[in-house]
Amino acid sequence: MTVWQISGDGDGLAIGGNHFIHANRRNIDLNMILLNNRIYGLTKGQYSPTSPRGFVSKSSPYGTVEDPFRPAELCFGARGNFFARAVATDAPGTIDVLKAAYSHKGASVCEILQNCVIFNNGTHDNVYSKDGRAKNAIYVKHGEPLIFGENNEFGIMQDGFSLKVVKLGENGITEKDILKHDAHCEDNTLQLKLAMMDGTNGFPIALGVIRDVAAPTYNDAVNAQIEEVKAAKKYHTFAELLETNDIWEVK
Repeated sequence: MTVWQISGDGDGLAIGGNHFIHANRRNIDLNMILLNNRIYGLTKGQYSPTSPRGFVSKSSPYGTVEDPFRPAELCFGARGNFFARAVATDAPGTIDVLKAAYSHKGASVCEILQNCVIFNNGTHDNVYSKDGRAKNAIYVKHGEPLIFGENNEFGIMQDGFSLKVVKLGENGITEKDILKHDAHCEDNTLQLKLAMMDGTNGFPIALGVIRDVAAPTYNDAVNAQIEEVKAAKKYHTFAELLETNDIWEVK
């Protein structure tokens, strides 16, 4: 059975936050689609765990004084092994991450950036159009250099413990100098830095599969434990269990 769990940022990270972090920590074999529109849309426009500080809503008329969750950071902090991101208006990009999540064994999180047209329209406008994504996003693919821009003129390099954006051709920089994406690396340091890029300070927003690491699943581990315990027992059925004790025959 393939299990898909779909929720908004409110359900997934507020009342369902406990389930979200422990599904990732335990690596339960299910696929979580997190529709992030930075608002409680269904319950009529209250601020959510992903609403930015200062956001004005029905439940924060003077602006929220809270800092938001960042889904990637929460997933990684819960020791998640799969995180991907797509934009709701980008059908090919969304299909790619959902197919990758389906193929991943264990818990997967797909953050879908989505505008709420009623209560928070425009929150992801910088990447909602194809032209916007060309300017403000980078599609990351395992094993390929981190290059982006309308004409693929920019790249991402490692700068000590940080990342920096460079322009190809300047200061002798070529594609060979650009960092290659490694979605399968167990150390999530660089993956998290990619996931945390938010389209400011010259950095793009990362789309695609950011982390995809194989790890033992809760499902397989529990089933293996059951078989191991069964093999070590002298009995395997209820009838055999009864026969392990003293037996009296009453005539």
